Amino acid sequence: MLGALGLEPEEEFVYRALLGRPSATAMLLADLLDRPEAVVDKALARLVETGLALRSGGEAYLAAPPAMALGALITERRDGLRIAEQALVSLAEEHRTAVAGRSISELIEVVSGVDAIRHRFQQVQQAARTEIRNFVTAPYLAVPPGSNAQEDAAAARGVRFRVVLERSVLAQPGIIDEVVDSLERGVELRVADRLPMKLILADGDLALVPVTAPQAAQPGSEPGAVLLHRSGLLAALEALFETVWQRAYPLELSSFGADGLPYVELDTDGPTELDRRILSLLLSGLTDQAVATQLDLSLRTLQRRLRHLMDLAGVETRMQLGWHAARHEWA
Repeated sequence: MLGALGLEPEEEFVYRALLGRPSATAMLLADLLDRPEAVVDKALARLVETGLALRSGGEAYLAAPPAMALGALITERRDGLRIAEQALVSLAEEHRTAVAGRSISELIEVVSGVDAIRHRFQQVQQAARTEIRNFVTAPYLAVPPGSNAQEDAAAARGVRFRVVLERSVLAQPGIIDEVVDSLERGVELRVADRLPMKLILADGDLALVPVTAPQAAQPGSEPGAVLLHRSGLLAALEALFETVWQRAYPLELSSFGADGLPYVELDTDGPTELDRRILSLLLSGLTDQAVATQLDLSLRTLQRRLRHLMDLAGVETRMQLGWHAARHEWA
C-alpha cells in the first residue's frame, strides 16, 4: 500500500507493527512478526531514514505519527514529480530543436490494413536494441497471442520486454498459458485496469499506435495505425508508458506456478499451486467467474478453495485474505 512512497513490503510491515505499540525493540518486533532480527533491523533503519520511526533511547523505537510522517513523504514525491515535469519540458524543447529540420512525412507514417500493421509491428521489434515496451488490450487485431515470432528473436538478442496488459485481457480464453510462457522467457508483465490504447515502443526510436479502434471502424473499412519516429510525440508516449507501468500490478511466475492444468487438490497446511494461481488472478482483479473459466474449474470449486484458504489464514473477509497472502507470499 505504501510502495508508492518508496517503502518495501517488509518496511511497511514493520511500521504497521510499530504503530500499535508505544515503543518496541528490534528483537521484540522480530519475535512478534516471526522475522529474522537482521531483517527487522534493516527495516527499522530505513524507517528512521525516511522519518517514519524515531529512536527512543537505547534500542527502542517509536513510530512517527502517520499524518505527519507520511504527509512529508507525499509532499516530497509531489515536489519530485514537479521537478521531473519541468525537466521534461526542457528536454522536449531540446529534442524538438534537434529534429526541427525533419519533415512531418519523415516522422510519421500512416499504415493501413491488418497485414501492413502486422508487418510494421514485427519491424518495430526487429529494430529494438535494448528494450521493447508494449500496451496490450483486447480485442486482438493484427497479432493474436502465440503469433509474435519476433519476440523470441528479440529476447535472444538481449532485448528487455516490459508489457502492460489491460485487465480484461486476462479473461480471454487461453491467455494464462500465454502469460506463463512469457514470464518463463523473462518478459516483465504488469496489469492495469484500463489502458488508453494499444502501443509498442522500440527503445526511444519507434512507436506503433492504432488510430482507429476495431469497434469504431466503419463496416468494410480497414484498420489504421501510425508509425512514429523519434519526435516530441514519441517522447510523450514514452512518458505515458512509464506512468502506467509504475501504477500497474506486477505479475510473477511464482504466482502462476510452472505446471499447467490439470491440478491435483491436496489436503495440505498451506496453499497448493492451484490456490496460488487462484489468488494471483483474483488479486489481478478478475471476477470469480472469470478465474474459474481461466482455470477450468467450476464456480463452486473455486469458492470452496477460497473458503479453505480463509480458514487456513484465520481470516473472515477476502480483503483480509489478500493482506495475509501478500505478507506470507502465497501469491
